[in-house]
Amino acid sequence: MPTTEYAQADEEMRVSAPVREPAGSSATFVARELPEEAVLRGPVPSQSAMRRMKEKVKLMLPDPLFLSLLHRKCIGRYPRLVHPATFNEKILQRNLRPDPRYVRLTDKLTVREYVAVKLGEEHVVPLIAAPEAFTREVFDSLPDAFVMKANHGSTFVEIVRNKSETTFERLQELADRWLSTSFYWVARERHYRRIKPRIFFEALLLDRQGRIPADFKIHCFGGHTGHPLMYILLITDRFGKHTHGDVFDAQWRRTDVMIGPYTRSPTPPPRPENLDAVLKAAAILAADFNYVRVDLYAYDNRVYFGELTFTPGAGVLPFTPDHIDYEWGKLLSDKAEI
Repeated sequence: MPTTEYAQADEEMRVSAPVREPAGSSATFVARELPEEAVLRGPVPSQSAMRRMKEKVKLMLPDPLFLSLLHRKCIGRYPRLVHPATFNEKILQRNLRPDPRYVRLTDKLTVREYVAVKLGEEHVVPLIAAPEAFTREVFDSLPDAFVMKANHGSTFVEIVRNKSETTFERLQELADRWLSTSFYWVARERHYRRIKPRIFFEALLLDRQGRIPADFKIHCFGGHTGHPLMYILLITDRFGKHTHGDVFDAQWRRTDVMIGPYTRSPTPPPRPENLDAVLKAAAILAADFNYVRVDLYAYDNRVYFGELTFTPGAGVLPFTPDHIDYEWGKLLSDKAEI
């Protein structure tokens, strides 16, 4: 990192709130990227002791320094936190200074009301239960097929196609692990700190062939203008063995771009029959923001809401080719959300 960039990070660190180690933290940043001065000296400990020590050191890092190191590890360069230019750098700014609205709209339970008002109740996945506590009575009342989720982070999803093939104890253990995880500590997305963790259950969406529908992740730039520029990341077979991610423009022209870990399909997926309805739904949900990623499910001529994401990839999302990071950075306005 150039000296000026270290100075910028240091300035932000001085105004950062103190960081305390949470119970059950699941921070995923690899400690080998820590600066040398963070390494404790003395006899070489065992591998497990070294790992625990590194985790403690990571948790003590101020958010800006943690994010700078994480960005360096994932993207290959240190970010400009004060004068961001790339898409990822501007998302890092959102991590550190989130719009207050992000809390309610990132919470996967409270956002349902927002979507029902903006888009219509028929586009919200039916809610089976959102109990204060997951008990055996709740488990017994669930249908044969459902999806268990947590509201306060990403990847908290368990698909149950046949309840007889799982147990209450297994799901309870999974729920307890999710609830004890503070998603903020994974990548310091500060708006997650204010979401109260809850477990909830939704209907399992399946198409006519009994498959889980593809995931439309629609990056909407300039939504507040009424005519957002959209790029669609279509993820197919997300929970299977042949997962792919293809990036299209709004005219369903496949690009050469790859986002994150997803590789392109050998054959481009066909244009959805209801693409216009998908784009219209995304535009409606993006109308209050200069950028948001709108996730939708579109199958059998239906459109269902997935989630709103304001800090995709937590600002450490690799693009292939890398210059897309800079091009998308130009599309993401530096102005505060309206």
